[in-house]
Amino acid sequence: MKHRFLFLFMYIDRFIQFLRFEKRYSHNTIIAYEKDLAQFQSYLITEYNINNIDQVNYHMIRSWLVSLSNEKIGNRSINRKLSTLKTYYKFLIRENLISENPLFKILSPKTSKRLPEFVREENMNQLLDDIDFGDGFQGIRDKLIIEMFYFTGMRLSELVNLKDADINISGRQIKVLGKRNKERIIPITDLLVNSVEAYLSGRKNLVNFNEPNNYFFVTDKGKRIYKELVYRCINSYLGMVSTLRKKSPHILRHTFATHMLNNGADLNAIKELLGHSNLSATQVYTHNTIEKLKSIYKLAHPRA
Repeated sequence: MKHRFLFLFMYIDRFIQFLRFEKRYSHNTIIAYEKDLAQFQSYLITEYNINNIDQVNYHMIRSWLVSLSNEKIGNRSINRKLSTLKTYYKFLIRENLISENPLFKILSPKTSKRLPEFVREENMNQLLDDIDFGDGFQGIRDKLIIEMFYFTGMRLSELVNLKDADINISGRQIKVLGKRNKERIIPITDLLVNSVEAYLSGRKNLVNFNEPNNYFFVTDKGKRIYKELVYRCINSYLGMVSTLRKKSPHILRHTFATHMLNNGADLNAIKELLGHSNLSATQVYTHNTIEKLKSIYKLAHPRA
């Protein structure tokens, strides 16, 4: 074969460029792919003393997956790594870099279906109605961060990258730049608009406010907000009203979708609001809370 003596790492670099510039994957996704493939390559070199993609076969890949399992890596994580390999080999076939795909006979480990965790409605009401965030800029900003996640379902990266021009107060909508630079428009309520206006009023009074790129959320020093600050904010305030083990921005995204669905929103509408590329990603939210099931049961059963 023409490319027989090219090494695996050269293919990986070419693959990463494909993901970055053609598929336009997010920075975090590309890092995950790089780590998975670097780990795979390291295993091949250590265990089989090869670094040539043509020499990799089904048994070697299977051996790698077994080694991951022996290291107590969960099936969900193994499946993610396997998904990376599948995407990689699909690329190699497409580019005529290899002629056979050794993943053809590889089966994915079974995983249990996990329902997304979410904050109960009464707990969210308690957080937004009863918790004192304070009247200063930081308190107003932190409450708006929580409201922004809960009212829109946006991702952490989308919130951090919001710019002033993305907020249309008169039109009651926000423009969000999602994965692979896909734009979507999310409607917002008068309540959220009021919070946005209060935040902007406080922001303009910051002594050190100087955000040349016009990012919407800033620190109390006037600089662009960063992910770690948002994580700390969410973890701190959710800890006041919820006993959930994980308290993250993504939990509020799950909460948004679950509460919308439980209150009658159409699944396709939720798909568009979340920015999912296909409905299967949204269907995980079709679970119901036990309270919702009790309500349905009471209304539907003739002897309830």
